[in-house]
Amino acid sequence: MLEIEEINKLLDVDDSWKAPEVLMKALMECDQREELFKKFLEKEHDLSFDWFRNYFESEAAERKNKKQDFTPGSVTKLLTKIIGDGKTTIDSAAGTGGITISKWWNDCTKVLPWDYLPSNYLYWTEELSDRAIPFLLFNLSIRGMNAVVVHIDLLSREGCKGVYFVQNGADNFLGFSSINVMPQTREVNQFFNVNSWASNATEARIEDKVWPEYLTRRGAIYSDE
Repeated sequence: MLEIEEINKLLDVDDSWKAPEVLMKALMECDQREELFKKFLEKEHDLSFDWFRNYFESEAAERKNKKQDFTPGSVTKLLTKIIGDGKTTIDSAAGTGGITISKWWNDCTKVLPWDYLPSNYLYWTEELSDRAIPFLLFNLSIRGMNAVVVHIDLLSREGCKGVYFVQNGADNFLGFSSINVMPQTREVNQFFNVNSWASNATEARIEDKVWPEYLTRRGAIYSDE
């Protein structure tokens, strides 16, 4: 388990409140992101749990204003068993991704490592907290998942601050995922159920030019042609 001081050192911040912004900037640059992943993996290689649970809960959770709290580990395990073997998982109010990580670990350990293909699974997550989003994206990408992250109020679907598609383009169970920021288009609005965008929404940034079938069949695809 990474301690708060270790995480701050890895992120090169002198105070935890600076971590989300610094982490988000690193995640948006492929080279910086993967270098950061390698540094974290040198300190912690057990990917079966959310490394940021204690860190975020004690340092960044907005319990007073947004009533944020984490799902207990026992409940997370129970939910994973109830969900079963579904190839698409939806995690609303995902936080930093603890439940999704538990489901992913259950999926990839049910088969031999060389038989596990990330392309067989899609993890759909939604979260409102600005502070949680960078940690959520980190957790999904370092584990090589194919995942969606919608930064939005999941009830009103208003004021979306970003839609991210995390993709393991190489379909390599040992590889990292890219992070694509989807454009603010009508097709994206319809596919991801976005009613409106925030004025400070993250600008589109596409790393991948080849999209999986589940994003193309309904037109939610970026094109620069």
